[in-house]
Amino acid sequence: MANRTLARFLGDSPGRVILKLLFLSFVVGVLMSALDLDPLDLVDGLVSFIERLWNMGFEALGQFGRYLLLGAVVVIPVWIVLRLLNMGRRD
Repeated sequence: MANRTLARFLGDSPGRVILKLLFLSFVVGVLMSALDLDPLDLVDGLVSFIERLWNMGFEALGQFGRYLLLGAVVVIPVWIVLRLLNMGRRD
């Protein structure tokens, strides 16, 4: 029962999955070697990408806040004036 559950989770028998993964790992290893790629360089590149994305995200939030403040300097006083004018009409 547990073996069938494991096979269903893996998509095939555990032995076949291991053989497929070993073969695929070998092929990818050969390709990476031919392209002169190092796994640690890939990890470093991924970490660098995430750091840049993180920094850009906070920079974008700061820019958004700046635009929001700039617009509010105009919109809020206009809104207050319009509300005061509308209160005068109702009375």
